[in-house]
Amino acid sequence: MLLTNPDQPVDYGNARTAFSQMFGRRPSGKTVNSKGCIPMLNSRSPFPLSTPISSLPELLVNPRPSATASLFISRTVTNWYALWTRSRHEKVVRDQLIKKGIETFLPTVSKWSRWKDRRKKVEWPLFPGYCFAQFHEDQQLPVLTCIGVVTIVSFNGKPAPVADVELENLRRVVETDLAYDPCPLTKEGMMVEVVNGPLKGMVGRLVHKDARHAMVVLSVELINQAVRVEVEAADIRTK
Repeated sequence: MLLTNPDQPVDYGNARTAFSQMFGRRPSGKTVNSKGCIPMLNSRSPFPLSTPISSLPELLVNPRPSATASLFISRTVTNWYALWTRSRHEKVVRDQLIKKGIETFLPTVSKWSRWKDRRKKVEWPLFPGYCFAQFHEDQQLPVLTCIGVVTIVSFNGKPAPVADVELENLRRVVETDLAYDPCPLTKEGMMVEVVNGPLKGMVGRLVHKDARHAMVVLSVELINQAVRVEVEAADIRTK
């Protein structure tokens, strides 16, 4: 910020920066003289040859960040994105991104796997085919060139950021000793299929769902009638 009091020391560096932002060029020599005035370079200047700083426009006295500075600031703002990977390449993608200095998050779940002569507990991706990475939207190339990356999950052709709070919730879950498993996201109004129990194969519209139970409506469109039935919430999948 430039000094408006002529009796105070003058910051020539800031004055020269403000001058260049105002006129698109850098002046030669001292920008602010000992009287607190800025001498102009030629008669084309919109101000008199010796104008007190207090009389200059706000833009010159308190210059706004330049376009270059704004661009730099914008590029320091990063978001989390979901990467769609090839089958069984989630950890391969994660390791490559880490080597490139890109922060990643690959939530996993412990499962027992049967080998030839024994059973072993291994870590499997919680969401098969997906890995999360944090980067700026303009820095997609290092991500897309990783072996195993198919694409960045996008909406209308533009990478879609993942909400920070959603990933933070995932982190908290996987860091606990609680039992957890992936499940399809079902919302009221969606068409669902019952995959277990006596109603296996039945398709209907989900009208209500809580932690344990789901209410599914079966319709007979021709007579404009329907019946609803309650099933286990874990027994339904999106259709």
